[in-house]
Amino acid sequence: MSTTFYPDSITAAPRTTRRAKTVLGRALQVLAICTAIVPFAIAAGPIPGTELKVGGQMIDIGGRSLRLVCAGPTGSSKPVVLFESGAFGFAGDWAFVQKQLTAEGVWSCAYDRAGMGFSDTSDEPRDGVNVAQDLEYLVAAANIPAPFVLVGHSMAGARVHLFANRNPEKVAGLVLVDSTTPDAMADSHVAKYVSNFTHEAHAASLTAQAGILHLLAGTALGDKVGLPPEEDAQKRHQFASATYNRTSYEEVKNWPLAAQQAAETGPLNTDWPVAVISAGILSADEGAQIQALQPPPAMASKHGFISVVDGATHNGLLGKRYSVGIVQGIDFVLGAAVAGPQARAKTVRMGIPFARG
Repeated sequence: MSTTFYPDSITAAPRTTRRAKTVLGRALQVLAICTAIVPFAIAAGPIPGTELKVGGQMIDIGGRSLRLVCAGPTGSSKPVVLFESGAFGFAGDWAFVQKQLTAEGVWSCAYDRAGMGFSDTSDEPRDGVNVAQDLEYLVAAANIPAPFVLVGHSMAGARVHLFANRNPEKVAGLVLVDSTTPDAMADSHVAKYVSNFTHEAHAASLTAQAGILHLLAGTALGDKVGLPPEEDAQKRHQFASATYNRTSYEEVKNWPLAAQQAAETGPLNTDWPVAVISAGILSADEGAQIQALQPPPAMASKHGFISVVDGATHNGLLGKRYSVGIVQGIDFVLGAAVAGPQARAKTVRMGIPFARG
C-alpha cells in the first residue's frame, strides 16, 4: 500500500491561483510588452554575451554532442541521480539541487537535450522516443553507471516514465517534480493547458527569431528560477536564443505525442519507489486539476512519497529557497533504493524537515 507523507511544514496548496505564464504569451502580447519595457530592459543591463562560462562536458553520441553536467563523488555507493528538465529547461536549472546532493555525497548528472542549452541540434523529431534514445546514448557514452534515480520536472514527467519503462534494469526509482503523468493528458483541463502553452511557445519562437527577446532577457523574465550567477547568465543567454526557443516549441508541440508514447509502455513498476513533489502555488487556471493528477504514480507504488511545497511556484521550486523540497523526495527514493524492501516503510517516516526561509 502506498504511503502518503506530508512533513509538518509542507502544506497543501492554497485555494487561490497565481496566474503566471511560463512563456511570454501570444505574439501581439509580446510586442506590446516589449514596447512598454524597452527602457527598463536596457536599464537592467545587457544579456550575457559570448564570454559565458559553460561548465560540464560535451559528450559525442554519434556525430553530435550533448552537454552533460555532473557533480558529486563518483565513488558513491548510492544510485546516480539523473535529471530531465521541463519545457524551456536545461541542465543549469538543477544547480541548487545538485549542490545539495553533492553535500550529501551523492553523484548527480543533468544534461541539455538536443537543441537546448549548449547541446547540438538533432534532425529527428523532438518526441518522447527520440529524446529517450538520446539519453540512452548519452549515459552509455559517458559511462554513467546504473541504476539511476530519474528526476523529471514538468513536461519531463512523461519523459522519465518512458525512459524508465524502456530501461527497467537501470531504474532505482523516480522523483516527479510538479510534473504531468502520461495519463493526465487525457484530462480536458490538462489538454487545454497544453494547447495554450503550445501557442505561447510558438509565439516565443517567432519573437526570438525576430530578436525581440534580447530586450527582455535582462529582466526577471529571463530567469524565473533564480539560479546562481553562472547558470543565471546561461539561462538568460538561452532565453533570447532563436535555436533554443525553436527547439522548445518543437518539444512542446510534441508533448501530447511524447505522453502517448510513454503511456503505451504501460504503468511504472510498483516496486520502484516514487516521490511526487508539487508546487504549492498554482501557476495556471487549470493548475488545481493538474496538481490533483500528479499523485497517482506515488500512490500506485509500494513505496510512495507525496508532498506539496508551500509557497513554491512551478519554476521557483527549483530555486534556492524551495529546492530542498525536491532533495527531500530524492533522499526518500535513495533511502528506499539502498535500504531494500524490508526497511522502506521506516524510510517513509524519516522525512527530512523542510527548512522555511
